[in-house]
Amino acid sequence: MTSLVVDLGDRRRLHALNDAGDETTAEAVRLKEAALLDFGVGNSVIGSWLYTKCHHHIATTAIDTAAVTATGDGVCALLFNPEFFVAIGLDGVKFVLFHEARHLIQRHLHTEAALRSDPVFAIAIEVSVNHVALARLGVPSLPVRDGEPIGVDPREVHEKYRADLVEQGLEPLPYDEFVETDFGVYTELRRMAEPIVRRVPCLHLLLCLGSGGGGHGTPLVDLPLDDETVARIVERILSDVARQAHAGNARARQELLDLAARSGGIDGQRSKMWGSLGLSALRGETQKTRRVDWWKRWLVDVLASRLRDGERLVYPKKLGAVLLSLGHEPMLLRRGMEREKVVLVAMDTSGSMPDAVVEWLTTLVGQTDGVAAQWVSFDGEVMPFAPGERVLGGGGTNFQNVVDYAEGRLAVDGKHIEGRPDAVIMVTDGYAPHVKPRDPESWIWLITDGGVTWPEQADPPMACHRVHTGER
Repeated sequence: MTSLVVDLGDRRRLHALNDAGDETTAEAVRLKEAALLDFGVGNSVIGSWLYTKCHHHIATTAIDTAAVTATGDGVCALLFNPEFFVAIGLDGVKFVLFHEARHLIQRHLHTEAALRSDPVFAIAIEVSVNHVALARLGVPSLPVRDGEPIGVDPREVHEKYRADLVEQGLEPLPYDEFVETDFGVYTELRRMAEPIVRRVPCLHLLLCLGSGGGGHGTPLVDLPLDDETVARIVERILSDVARQAHAGNARARQELLDLAARSGGIDGQRSKMWGSLGLSALRGETQKTRRVDWWKRWLVDVLASRLRDGERLVYPKKLGAVLLSLGHEPMLLRRGMEREKVVLVAMDTSGSMPDAVVEWLTTLVGQTDGVAAQWVSFDGEVMPFAPGERVLGGGGTNFQNVVDYAEGRLAVDGKHIEGRPDAVIMVTDGYAPHVKPRDPESWIWLITDGGVTWPEQADPPMACHRVHTGER
């Protein structure tokens, strides 16, 4: 590790400072990508989202281990030492990346400067984060480098706490109760006659230490964590994960609820944040004083993703080279003509269709640039429909007729659908024989109160969400 002060916000300098060989760097990148893939598949929804917000993943030997930086220019970056990643292997890399993601999130949740500067609370957070990492990643112990474990071992801390309290004649908590919340760990550690206030060997804090002398050398690097950038990135990540949770992603829901529980007592600021994320709804609680229609946020995101397929982005090589030489970020430019997108909205006359639902859908589609909406209602047959008209019907429900119309095989009032829909929005209670559209990825099912959400269990599954159309 080079013995000089390095600004971790200087990304060009960090790129240049990499003494690891090409093979080592390539293997470290492979391990990082494999770890992030595992996060997305099942280990950590929050971790997966966080590293998509880190627009720069920089292999550099200017640091000793790994870290997430959040600089005043609003940019997050993942820095990692290739030799370190190769030394600890895939399980170790997953642990390190999970630890860094969770640490950034919990730094935001515990914003009180006095609390964050308390060395006992620093130990408490390390215990909490590493306990969750061990449990969620399914590994029995901390990563090891050169025969030495990395970071704070939560069971070792608990054993020291237990021995201290027994010596005082006090009753210690068992391990599972001890690690339940950040503040719980903090409170119990404060009961010790000699609280643990040693230097925290946290992975990201190791970056600020010399590599010699067991981690007690002169600071060699500057670790930037801009509070405004951290707040913006973390709130965006939690909002994205909350939308997944409300859309039925069980892993996202579990991880979000676990994070909320571990963040401890709810003060005014945290209560407002968790309220804006719909935590009560995820817990199955009913909020009597506030109503949040999560399906609306969900539909905006899903519809937008369906309509991006026609866009073509290119990297301008010459302009990009000039920008990089001047120290600017590379950029993508749009090329080619953009055709108008077609959205088919089909309203089931047998479901609960309040005017507010139709009005909101009309507004959403109308405010989406380059979109032409076509509307129909249906029961046993498909009928023309215009927002503002009364929805009529009453016969049996047949989804297949809507599929046939959307795919151009069925005419309505003697007319076939204009163009091929980029998205089909079905507003229904779901009670009808199941269908399998030709392009299931373009179908969005909004299931009304009391309906069944079978489309999300279809093979392949389709985008599906329950809409609360009545007052709670």
